[in-house]
Amino acid sequence: MDHKQVAEDILKMLGEDNIQAAAHCATRLRLVLKDDKNIDQQGLDNHPDIKGTFKQNGQFQIIIGPGDVNKVYKELTDATGIQEVSKDDLKAISEGEKKPNPIMAFIKLLSDIFVPIIPALVAGGLLMALNNVLTSPDLFGPKSVVEMFPAIEDVAGIINLLSSAPFAFLPILIGYSATKRFGGNPYLGAAMAMAMVMPDLVNGYAVANAIEDGTMSYWNIFGLDVAQAGYQGSVLPVLAVSWILANIEKFFHKRLANAFDFTFTPMFAVIITGFLTFIFVGPMMRSLSDGLTDSLVWLYQTTGGFGLGIFGTFYSAIVITGLHQSFPAIETMLLADIAATGGSFIFPVASMANVAQGAACLAIFFVTKNQKQKGLASSASVSAMLGITEPAIFGVNLKLKFPFICGMIGAGIASAFIGFFHVLAVAMGPASVIGFISIAPDSIPIFLVGIVISMVIAFTLTFIYGKRKLAVSENDQSLEEPVNETNAAAPSAKADKVIISSPLTGKLIPLQDVNDQVFSSEMMGKGIAIYPENEQIAAPADGTITVTYDSGHAFGIRTDQGAEILIHIGIDTVNLSGKGFVPEVSQEQQVKKGDVLGTFDIDLIKEAGYDPTVMVIITNTGDYAEVSAVDQKEIAEGDDLLQLNK
Repeated sequence: MDHKQVAEDILKMLGEDNIQAAAHCATRLRLVLKDDKNIDQQGLDNHPDIKGTFKQNGQFQIIIGPGDVNKVYKELTDATGIQEVSKDDLKAISEGEKKPNPIMAFIKLLSDIFVPIIPALVAGGLLMALNNVLTSPDLFGPKSVVEMFPAIEDVAGIINLLSSAPFAFLPILIGYSATKRFGGNPYLGAAMAMAMVMPDLVNGYAVANAIEDGTMSYWNIFGLDVAQAGYQGSVLPVLAVSWILANIEKFFHKRLANAFDFTFTPMFAVIITGFLTFIFVGPMMRSLSDGLTDSLVWLYQTTGGFGLGIFGTFYSAIVITGLHQSFPAIETMLLADIAATGGSFIFPVASMANVAQGAACLAIFFVTKNQKQKGLASSASVSAMLGITEPAIFGVNLKLKFPFICGMIGAGIASAFIGFFHVLAVAMGPASVIGFISIAPDSIPIFLVGIVISMVIAFTLTFIYGKRKLAVSENDQSLEEPVNETNAAAPSAKADKVIISSPLTGKLIPLQDVNDQVFSSEMMGKGIAIYPENEQIAAPADGTITVTYDSGHAFGIRTDQGAEILIHIGIDTVNLSGKGFVPEVSQEQQVKKGDVLGTFDIDLIKEAGYDPTVMVIITNTGDYAEVSAVDQKEIAEGDDLLQLNK
């Protein structure tokens, strides 16, 4: 790589005076730009030495690769005169440039609250789907499975109990998560939510009927009649209550001395919040929640297939903006009162959109001749089919544009189809090809037909258009993989099969599940991630250290057999500026398999708010026909981890 030329190309494509601040980490340039509109994105995408670009947290990041990024960065700063800033300073600059967006801030707030509790809701939802399969008539015959096999009736009863619990006690889950997010004691939030679902209260699902038939019980509080109403399955009331509780708690923390604070703050927070909940906040938020849910149901019932067609067409575009992070809160309300709503119309649409983007990405795998593009499309398409669309959308479809549009068309038509047949989800689950497990049993066949429609249309449109489009564009040298003269001249003595061992002990994580777009989309190459159980990084093979960093958070190794490996400790841990990391090797040092490369402090990384997951990436993936990881859940240091086949 000609590092000076790459730096000059980047400056030309970004704009000579467009860089406000710059820094770099183990794999990428991190830049704050004055004006994003001046970027030549197509030029960056087609550059042979640039592995990818994306924007995150106000920073424009350009993926170069380990070893090369620091040299390109030096040429860049020498050419522009920009002084290097720390990662913290760069973050402060980028955040200072961003104008607050109340809508996105609210969506992030909902995401922070609901993402931690989604596993419990998904578990309950899938069990609910299983219970429906066991108890629904006309699914496998005129009678339900339980009626046909009475011996499993109690088994179905336990499954029903387990499936109902997360939704019946949903306020407790939300109370814990929301109070924690608002800065209060999450256990106080859970305690307050428990009070809202006490058995002494009229069950939340029966409140409307109790008021209507006059059987509601009331407290007399200073002359006010306060309904003894529960909040089972509620969302908005407990969100509001959690915010109030957290702020009251913080109020007393600031004003009471330590001894009194520990003793009396929890009591004051709970009693004040409790009275506000049942007298004012709860009833008002219940009315708002009911109104919002009724409005969504009315919109769905009024627009039907036409409305879902429009929603499905733009669902993937909504994913790009991040607005879809607010959908779990809406779905939770729809699923909490299935008797009234019938279920969620959002989940089926999400499934249509996800598989459509996956099918469009799969079509690119078959039509492209670009090996870099083909490798990414193969893994990203499978990921999208299973509900994780970011690698497919950002890594392939959006870059080429037409696959993304073809996916939107397929999703829109399929969503309209299932909308006309009123396909609804009765539980939360994976929005993917296996999403049928969350669909109302009598609608499963129509749902599966919709999946087929979505996939066939998206794949066919992308394939037909792509054959013509890429046949023209890939004749252009700019889209071909660069000829690496060094590799071409390399001796053929390299082994056809290379084994890379694990640098540490821990639990294996598929790379696509890593919370970093650069690694999960395989822009840097194929590999595997490890959640560490020890704090030492060992050499995974005999070779030469090609890259080290003062921060100690990453190492590059070229094995004696020619594999180029990046070991990256944690996500965004470069921001720690070396705290918690002790490198033990230097650049160009020869190492043997098992030699200690460095150590790190897992607790310090986690306390600083960072993910300690370790990524092991083969950065010259293109030199191998296959890069495969061992098929197991845990790994020990020194065990076989990756196999590279020529």
